[in-house]
Amino acid sequence: METIRCSAPGRCGIIGNPTDMYGGSVISCSIKYRAYVTIEPADQLELVAARRKLVISGPDDLRLSGDHYDVARAVLDYIRDDSLLCRISYRSDIPVSAGLAGSTALTVAILYGLLRFRGVKHNRYHVAELARHIELNHLRVVCGYQDAYMCTFGGLNYMDFRGKQFYRDAVDELYATMEPLDSFVPTLPLVLAHTGVAHSSDAVHKPLRERWLEGDPEVRRAYLEMGHLAREGKKALLRQDWERLGWLMNQNHALQRALGGSGDANERLITLALEHGALGAKLAGAGDGGTIIALNVHPEEMIAALREAGSELIFCPEPCPGVCLEEQEAVGPLGSEQ
Repeated sequence: METIRCSAPGRCGIIGNPTDMYGGSVISCSIKYRAYVTIEPADQLELVAARRKLVISGPDDLRLSGDHYDVARAVLDYIRDDSLLCRISYRSDIPVSAGLAGSTALTVAILYGLLRFRGVKHNRYHVAELARHIELNHLRVVCGYQDAYMCTFGGLNYMDFRGKQFYRDAVDELYATMEPLDSFVPTLPLVLAHTGVAHSSDAVHKPLRERWLEGDPEVRRAYLEMGHLAREGKKALLRQDWERLGWLMNQNHALQRALGGSGDANERLITLALEHGALGAKLAGAGDGGTIIALNVHPEEMIAALREAGSELIFCPEPCPGVCLEEQEAVGPLGSEQ
C-alpha cells in the first residue's frame, strides 16, 4: 500500500447557523487553516499526534479518553478493520476549540485518508455523511451537518438541510443540497476574530437540541426564522448588498443570543466590532467562546480595536478546496471526485 497524505479545511458560519441541526439553511465559508493527515504502511496500527505514539492493539484501545487520539479512535471504531496495519500521523493548524470545525476537519481528513488507503472511494456527499455519523455516534458529540459538509467540500456554499432534522440512521439519511457561490462573489468583506476562550460545541448545542426535541416553541420559532434569514442572506450576498447582509447577520445573532447560545467573550467582541464600523457581527460557530465573524467593508479600525481588546487571532475567511490528497492538484471546492 502507498502512503496517503491529505488535508481538510476548517470553516466559519456566515448566516443560518446552527439550523443545520434543525433542517434549516446555512451559508458558510472555508478558512485557510487545515488539518493534515499522513497514513503509511506499518507492522501494527499506530496513532501519532503531538509527538506521541499510541499503539492500537484491540477494541479497548478505541475507548474515548479525552486526549489527542479520540478523533482517530472514533474513526477507527467506525471502520472496525482488524486487518488494518498502518501509522496514522496527524496535526492541525486550526485553533483548538475555536468554533471553526477543527475536530470535524480532522475527522474528515482521517476518514478520507483511511478510505483511500484501503482502496475505497465514495462521493463527497457520502464522505460528509459518514464523518458526521462518526462524530455523533462514535465521538459522541451533538452536532449538525454544516461542519462535515464544509470540511469535505470546502469553498463558499449555501447549504440546504431540509429533512435532516431527525437524525436518521446513516443508511436512511438524506444528502444535503450544496450550492457553491464562490464564482458569484468576487469580494467577501468578512473578518474572523478568536475570543481566546476555548469552548465545547457539544456543551452549547446539547441543551438547545433537547429543548427543540421537547417542542419548546421559542427554540422552534427561532430556528425556523434563522433558516429564513439564510435564504435572504443568499440573495444579499450575491447582490453584494452588504448593509442588508449585515442586518440579517445581526438578526441571526439576536435570536441565538436570546436562546442563551452566545457568551460573554463573544458579546464583548461582537459589540466592539459593531462600534467600529461592522455592518453585522455574530457567532462563527457554536458560541460560549470560540470565534466571531464580522462584516465590515473597511475593517482596519475594527481590526485594530479587536486586537487591542485581546484577540490574538484575526483573519479573513477564504474559499479553498475541501478534503483532498496532497499529491493531487486541488480542482476547486466542488470539483470532480479526487
